[in-house]
Amino acid sequence: MDNVVDIVTQLATPIIDAHQFELVDIEFVNEDKSWYLRLYIDKPGGITIDECALVSDELSEKLDELDPDPIPQAYFLEVSSPGAERPLKNERDYKRAVGQYVHVSLYQKLSGEKVYEGTLTELSDTELNLKVNLKGRFKTFTIPRDNIAKARLAIKF
Repeated sequence: MDNVVDIVTQLATPIIDAHQFELVDIEFVNEDKSWYLRLYIDKPGGITIDECALVSDELSEKLDELDPDPIPQAYFLEVSSPGAERPLKNERDYKRAVGQYVHVSLYQKLSGEKVYEGTLTELSDTELNLKVNLKGRFKTFTIPRDNIAKARLAIKF
């Protein structure tokens, strides 16, 4: 499956760059007996449905031209926005999230918890600071980055 993602990344990157969009993520997954090739794209201010359709059409054309076909099984191509709760996958994502409300899941408990939501206040190469509201009182947690299993933007309620 990694090979499919690598090939699609090589094909999609010039298309996405030409439109000045950002490639957030690519996944090739089997769900309910169907295969899905999903690309998540974005740009400052958000991506539109028409822009997703444009990338889908151009990428589909490039995929159809490949011989031999790198994806022999039938699949659905989906191009979409990463959504309001966009995952933080790379350094650029983390830097852009400073000052924003985020959800962080940990590999190992920190102060008795494996999940935190709060405002990302500081970021370094080795850790991040998260300001968390605990029943009306704010506490800052320093989280080692190598303990982070997943992180994403979160909607604050």
